[in-house]
Amino acid sequence: MKTAIVILNWNGRALLERFLPDVIAHSAEQATIYVVDNASTDDSIAFLQTQYPEIKLICHTENWGYAGGYNKAMAQIDADLICLMNNDIRTTPHWLNAIIEAFAANGRMALAQPKILDLNHPTHFEYAGAAGGMMDRFGYPYCRGRIFDTIEEDSDQYASAQVFWASGACLFVRKSVFESLGGFDDSFFAHMEEIDLCWRAQHQGHEVWALCNSSVLHLGGGTLTYGSSRKTRLNFRNSLFMLVKNTAKHLPFILIIRLLLDGIAAWRFMFKGQTSHFGAIFMAHMDFYRGARSYFMKRNKSLKIISLNPSIVWKYYILGYRKYRP
Repeated sequence: MKTAIVILNWNGRALLERFLPDVIAHSAEQATIYVVDNASTDDSIAFLQTQYPEIKLICHTENWGYAGGYNKAMAQIDADLICLMNNDIRTTPHWLNAIIEAFAANGRMALAQPKILDLNHPTHFEYAGAAGGMMDRFGYPYCRGRIFDTIEEDSDQYASAQVFWASGACLFVRKSVFESLGGFDDSFFAHMEEIDLCWRAQHQGHEVWALCNSSVLHLGGGTLTYGSSRKTRLNFRNSLFMLVKNTAKHLPFILIIRLLLDGIAAWRFMFKGQTSHFGAIFMAHMDFYRGARSYFMKRNKSLKIISLNPSIVWKYYILGYRKYRP
């Protein structure tokens, strides 16, 4: 199976210098490595051309974000299986073998991720993906190993399994499936686009997996930090748009409940003195009201009813669940 690793970069010269050597050492024999540069203004391109001339470089003239950056590069990538990787991922020896073997053995597997651990606390899962993503019926994503800001220690408690979404920090996808789905939704710009892609793939009967016999370590926050109010705005906005595009049943009811829950989250930020996040959720809702019509028009006419989990907000804040339970 012809495999490529595609690293999206924007002003990440220091991250490339830190993490690219391991990617090459652990992956170059099995995969062609690309770096897609999203119009960096630092010396990322000069660094790559000088230090790593063997790396295939795709240069954009504008910053198209995560979704657009990968979409516009995909036509130039010659591979059957593609790993879309953040520039702050540290790979481990032999990490790629198990993933290639899993895709070769299961033709229904369209997207997958390895187990993602925290580079700064490698005994624990990392926020962005952990041991595979789940989602509740109101559009709130969480993970096996991470619910909201509560992170579990990794004790090999999660085996490889089918999940709802795979993390965009290290996302494997069959190129044929990516193209059949029309790629990421460019309008998301960044955040939640991989969940939207995984949801749309499941409408077509494909499977999404977390392959926990492979692991990588993720620094996280390399482009937008976890405390960024812009990240909050994108996450809340895009999850609402994703619900509109993909929810097959009871959408009006789900949206009403979701908007109310978002309001509670906003006031919680306010009471904690995090006024920028209160404003970010408000602006996310304004974005949603302005753009909802266009996303209703993107709804697939034959949406598949996919079972979603009960409210994670209820389980976490009312029932006190702090660890993932099936």
